[in-house]
Amino acid sequence: MALIHNLGFPRIGRQRQLKFALEKFWRGEQDASQLLETAADLRREHWQLQQDLDWLPVGDFSLYDHVLDTSVMVGNLPTRAQQGDSLQQYFLAARGQADEQACCNQTAAAAMTKWFNSNYHYLVPEFSADTQFSANPENLLKQWQEAKDQGINGKPVILGPLSYLKLGKATDNSDLLDLLPALLASYQDILNQLADAGVSWLQIDEPILVTDLDRPWQQAFEQTYFQLSKAPVKLLLTSYFGELGDNLPLACSLPVAGLHIDTVSNGRDEIIKVVDWLSVNQVVSLGVIDGRNIWKTDLQDWLTVLQPLQQLLGDRLWLAPSCSLLHVPVDLDAETGLDPDIKSWLAFALQKLDELTLLKKALNTGVENVADEFASHQQAINSRRQSVRNHDPKVRQRVAANTPQMQQRQSTYPQREWLQQGKLNLPLLPTTTIGSFPQTSDIRQIRAQFKQGKISGEDYQIAMRRQIAECVKLQEQLDLDVLVHGEAERNDMVEYFGEQLSGFAFSQQGWVQSYGSRCVKPPILFGDVARPEPMTVRWAEYAQSLSDKPVKGMLTGPVTILNWSFVRDDQPRSQTCQQIALAIRDEVQDLAAAGLAIIQIDEAALREGLPLRQKDWPDYLDWAIGSFRLTANGVADDVQIHTHMCYSQFNDIMPAIAAMDADVITIETSRGQMALLQAFEQFRYPNAIGPGVYDIHSPNIPDQQAIEALLEQALQFIPAQRLWVNPDCGLKTRQWPEVKAALEAMVKATKKLRQQPLAKAG
Repeated sequence: MALIHNLGFPRIGRQRQLKFALEKFWRGEQDASQLLETAADLRREHWQLQQDLDWLPVGDFSLYDHVLDTSVMVGNLPTRAQQGDSLQQYFLAARGQADEQACCNQTAAAAMTKWFNSNYHYLVPEFSADTQFSANPENLLKQWQEAKDQGINGKPVILGPLSYLKLGKATDNSDLLDLLPALLASYQDILNQLADAGVSWLQIDEPILVTDLDRPWQQAFEQTYFQLSKAPVKLLLTSYFGELGDNLPLACSLPVAGLHIDTVSNGRDEIIKVVDWLSVNQVVSLGVIDGRNIWKTDLQDWLTVLQPLQQLLGDRLWLAPSCSLLHVPVDLDAETGLDPDIKSWLAFALQKLDELTLLKKALNTGVENVADEFASHQQAINSRRQSVRNHDPKVRQRVAANTPQMQQRQSTYPQREWLQQGKLNLPLLPTTTIGSFPQTSDIRQIRAQFKQGKISGEDYQIAMRRQIAECVKLQEQLDLDVLVHGEAERNDMVEYFGEQLSGFAFSQQGWVQSYGSRCVKPPILFGDVARPEPMTVRWAEYAQSLSDKPVKGMLTGPVTILNWSFVRDDQPRSQTCQQIALAIRDEVQDLAAAGLAIIQIDEAALREGLPLRQKDWPDYLDWAIGSFRLTANGVADDVQIHTHMCYSQFNDIMPAIAAMDADVITIETSRGQMALLQAFEQFRYPNAIGPGVYDIHSPNIPDQQAIEALLEQALQFIPAQRLWVNPDCGLKTRQWPEVKAALEAMVKATKKLRQQPLAKAG
């Protein structure tokens, strides 16, 4: 009989209990014992919700990030974070900390970047030639004991040693593989302790198996799993987010008890090879339910594929979601406001597990024994396929009419720069912010009252204008050079636009963890996209009317809207992206017509959509960069186009970023101490750039000297005439006192550098 299991469950809770408990703890409103009690309650609840599975994940729960948990487990927290008790050290590494008595005495947070090509952010492990490891599995053992006490048939989950190494960074440029023997010793100790605690199966995640691996790393897999296979636990080697490709023979040759492959993300063609190449004693685990999107699975289609496999493999066939369900909301039943048709097409985490259970019953007992459930499920699949709501002939005609000329600016960057500077008259090293300012409780309350019908549209407009006016006034007091309106009216940088575009639907409780306590509610992109009317013009026009300084029009770009939505899977992503690009292009042109001299089109998620294999990069970058250019390039040369990117590694796609031809790009660099700028040693970026000078995701408030030091580094690579000064990202998650102090330091540092010879010389 086929068995079912899960690779991981959302951590945040149905009502985002973890988010609120963390934030209360950080504000000092509850103590550590209360936070840990909430965490334990959530684990109990999550195991109860998964009780129909044959194997339940244990250790997939994290207070902040599972990669950081791995650093704790192998004794590899940064030295600077080793202060206080274990929980304090954990959050020091995650968030950093500022000493309120001395602004210069700060603990820097670990660098943060995207988890493969998802919108989840992990904390980057730090290594050096001197790194030492020690087994510290207490947290995992505690969760294992909790599961045992509840009668759970558990399968602990850990990140494998090779993925942990490869996802980290060497602070001294040492070879990461040199650390493998010491790290392996730690892992062997951990596996032995788990075995002593009664663990029989261990899920060991090695997602780097779906990426390009050179020969030393492939050989390292052979060495690693030969050693780990000696431990008295059965290892389920788990990959996800893509096909194994040329790593398939390697994965199938490793001495593990079972292998999990993602058959949703292009891995379906590998099923037969895995079945043929594994031994008769190894488990074949297939990820057949999409763990990253929210559409129902065509179970009838899978039944056709799996029936012969079930007859061949019996209980060696395990079925699961393609990856951890961390990437989808918890429960569709919480949605009371969704359109009934669209809701019938969806499956959140709990519904995906229901699909898995239904598929198991159909395989093991026969479809006839679940005929009604199966027919109802298939009816929803067919309803979506046949619906006319997904297609708009006008949108499709407009996409078909695109021309290459629509992606081109009228003149080259040097010509545009001359025109724009003549119009804007900005000083050397112009200062600005990324767009958003603190989303205070007052702002959130006003928006909620308007949505609930408690205040009129006119009262809402007045309240939002008051917030914008205060934001503009503060920026003028700080003496920033280019202002923003603060985005008080926006709930989320993608959701705000999706609400005003056709083809989108929105959940009420569809929250997904982005990092730590930061949760997002991705729009559901179900149909063709168009813009019925202007979305941001009135707010931007009003803000510009309040100041003689330029105010940026603020938009989210098409690739980011695509990558940060639950996107339709019934047409190529490139086609959907072009539809969004045309809709945002209309907004860009309206902003320019309204007199906005600077328009920022954020593409924070550009690299996030990059395929995991380099051979697939050119196709993605071609349509992604083309979509941005289609959005941006319908304006006159004297309109300055900005874009923003954050928390991804860009060094390897600098030519593609340059091909966007944005006049100014702002980019995250401060957590890595401007390490990104090393890319400019090999690549001469042709346009203006603003490398972020302080980390907005940490409560640390930068001092003037720290910002000066980062700017001086930047000036080694970027001419002063093309260097902008800005934070790493938007400021919506910060508090006003932090924002004011940080921006004051940023402006003072900039003014001081303007007087120095290096800045003057460029």
